Amino acid sequence: MDTLPPKRAAVLAFLQQQAALGHAPSLAEIAAAFGFSSRNAAQKHVQALAQVGLIQLQAGQRRGIRLPGAGRGAALLSLPVLGRVAAGVPIGADIGLDQQLLLDAGVFSLRPDYLLRVQGDSMIDDGIVDGDLVGVHRSAEARNGQIVVARVEGELTIKRLEHGPRQIRLLPRNPAHAPIVVPAGADFAIEGLYCGLVRQG
Repeated sequence: MDTLPPKRAAVLAFLQQQAALGHAPSLAEIAAAFGFSSRNAAQKHVQALAQVGLIQLQAGQRRGIRLPGAGRGAALLSLPVLGRVAAGVPIGADIGLDQQLLLDAGVFSLRPDYLLRVQGDSMIDDGIVDGDLVGVHRSAEARNGQIVVARVEGELTIKRLEHGPRQIRLLPRNPAHAPIVVPAGADFAIEGLYCGLVRQG
């Protein structure tokens, strides 16, 4: 899943989450969950996932999406929800146990250590929207272009990492938001890698 385009990976994570709940969503429900303007956009992602064997499509069925191996006792993870992360201007961390969730491990591309609730809309083009719970795999290192949870001057944000020759930038995935340029000598750290999301409700 880490080789998929981010939005397609988010669609797969959504399908895996729904499968864990015993529900096969329709194209209309997928489109609604991701804010797609039509079912055609949802269908494009679903067909691309089927082409690489990550899901199976049953012809002629409105809810004909199946996941290989679904229902065979998938591994469950008990993950803590540790506060919020900004998808926008960084917000002060309020790290503290909010709740504990039992989730299908197959939802995530890497094994997450904890979940953070997204606040803001700066990552919508990567399929991450306000209110999502994002899985975070603890890591102090990340490759250029990866989605990371970073701490800047004591505040947390989720963005794409850009390592330039002279500076680090944290890139939003919404044209309404400007990149965050990390000044030289700033209190900056990568807290972890984004590894999938859960959308509640």
